[in-house]
Amino acid sequence: MKVGSRAAVAALVVSCIVAPAAAQERTAVKAGFSLEPQSGKTILVFRPTVRVGAQSTGGMFEPNADWTDKSRKNIDDALTKRQANLGNKVVTAPVAYGDDARLVEEYSALFAAVSQSVIQYQFFPGNRLPTKKRDNKADVFEWSLGTGISQLPGANDADYALFIYNKDAYGSTGRKLLQFAAALGGVSVTSGEHAGYAGLVDLKTGDLLWLNADGAMGGDVREVDGAEKRVGQLLEEFPGSAKPKLASVQP
Repeated sequence: MKVGSRAAVAALVVSCIVAPAAAQERTAVKAGFSLEPQSGKTILVFRPTVRVGAQSTGGMFEPNADWTDKSRKNIDDALTKRQANLGNKVVTAPVAYGDDARLVEEYSALFAAVSQSVIQYQFFPGNRLPTKKRDNKADVFEWSLGTGISQLPGANDADYALFIYNKDAYGSTGRKLLQFAAALGGVSVTSGEHAGYAGLVDLKTGDLLWLNADGAMGGDVREVDGAEKRVGQLLEEFPGSAKPKLASVQP
């Protein structure tokens, strides 16, 4: 193989394996909602949902308990450091047991599902539902987790809930080789998934008031510095700590 050909192949390998995915970050705020610093409101922070593992050759998520435990601790610590900068009183949700623990788990999963629906059906043009197309034209952001959220432990003593969801699937060697082989055939195959959502929810109505979602996040959450970068991205433009910026969504 000629030197030029080897260099071209090497460059292709590097681009397939380490090139970051296109940015998919979007932030949205419910119309009419604003939260000033030191407003007297209380934000109840629930422990982030953290899933970390590998992406198999076929694209399946394979959980890794050690990575998840380490990443959860790193994200928890990074979030604790950030709480003082959120602009309002922040309290950590009480440790829940039994039925309360199941309720927290259900609403954390519901938040993730609603966030994914927002991304799929409102943020991006190709998949928009007819109702969300009309909402975008009218600058409407209307999503809810339901009024049952008021039953969560700690909800009676707070105004808003902050939910965070984080999923990292690091591309396996097999996945990267598949990506390279596919690229040679002109087919695009992604390696790795790094998604995160942070949302502020009204604890009385269940309305989603603010959402920051990113399908291609940076920072390796298995490392302390990477987790701090990730939490910083998730809480970017958080109401009260920075002026919220509405997503630019085309009708």
